[in-house]
Amino acid sequence: MSSSTERALGPWDESEADLSDGIERLDLGGLLVAATPGVDLQVQVDESSGRISLLTFATKQGSVQVQPYAAPRSGGMWADVRGQIAGSISASGGLVEEADGSFGTELRAQIKGSDGSLQPARFVGVEGPRWFLRGVFLGQAARPGAQADVLEGMFRSVVVVRGTEAMPMGSPIPLRLPDAPGAAQATAPAAPLSPFERGPEITEIR
Repeated sequence: MSSSTERALGPWDESEADLSDGIERLDLGGLLVAATPGVDLQVQVDESSGRISLLTFATKQGSVQVQPYAAPRSGGMWADVRGQIAGSISASGGLVEEADGSFGTELRAQIKGSDGSLQPARFVGVEGPRWFLRGVFLGQAARPGAQADVLEGMFRSVVVVRGTEAMPMGSPIPLRLPDAPGAAQATAPAAPLSPFERGPEITEIR
């Protein structure tokens, strides 16, 4: 499991977060997300189930894709996932290396875009009590700087609501659209950098 040092500033488990701190959070089921000025929240929805399959925090210069998964109590899932991601990137003609980052061991990569050019990406993983949260930083957020700082802050502010039900290791923790009417609007889809399949629908929440 990720050490308490690595999660000292978040992301948080529901049992750790002070939800009476006055911060307004959007309830997405498995995640609670605090709004940040200048950062848009985009969700990709599986058409068959209506559930969110991918969550993205986006600025004009960068973004971070966020996905929560069920994990074993013993931890160690990020080490396995890193190997799978690195193998997939290398097989597709990209470049990837492990490095120490602000969330512990991460993958820094150059991934082929739709036009064949290499684009920067940074994969991070954080393990909490029976959950694993993966982040993929893209654009200017894939490199140190102001954009990375803003989106890292968003990633750290996330509260994971794992629930008590039994779930197979690696199963996505269910996310859903908020109940507030008119909270989401359609926007253009962006191709996710991930080996997992997702539905085609993208909505944006402001």
